[in-house]
Amino acid sequence: MASRLKERLETELHSYEQELKITLPRELHTALAHGDLRENSEYQSALQRQEYVRARISHLQKQLSDLAMINLDKLPRDRVAYGSTVRLEDLDTGEKVTYKLTLGDDVDPDNGLISVSSPIGASLLGKVEGDEVMVRTPAKVRRFEIVTLKTIHEASNS
Repeated sequence: MASRLKERLETELHSYEQELKITLPRELHTALAHGDLRENSEYQSALQRQEYVRARISHLQKQLSDLAMINLDKLPRDRVAYGSTVRLEDLDTGEKVTYKLTLGDDVDPDNGLISVSSPIGASLLGKVEGDEVMVRTPAKVRRFEIVTLKTIHEASNS
């Protein structure tokens, strides 16, 4: 999981770096040739895009740095942590949901990928099968029981 995320982040980073170094300078040069910069929408648009791309590059570099700091050997083998897949039962509704804990931009709640820093993810960290977890959401407090836990170590062995 970590290697796929790293690969995806590196690919996205490379794409933005190419845009920043090659595409955007060309667009800025072309827009400058049109004259008056105060009313030059192409120039303003290219500057805004350049600002966005720089911010995105910075964000991706931070994510890669954070990912590099994860030592899989130090992640618990019996408790919820990064990379764990957890099946929960909502104790109020009986609904069962499965989540995989991820980092940063790798979240996709509709497909069960939640961040370790999300309200549910943070509440699950360090818990074991059978534990009851209280999750504060903006709407209410939800109660879950951890029905099954599969850590990143088990996922990489299967």
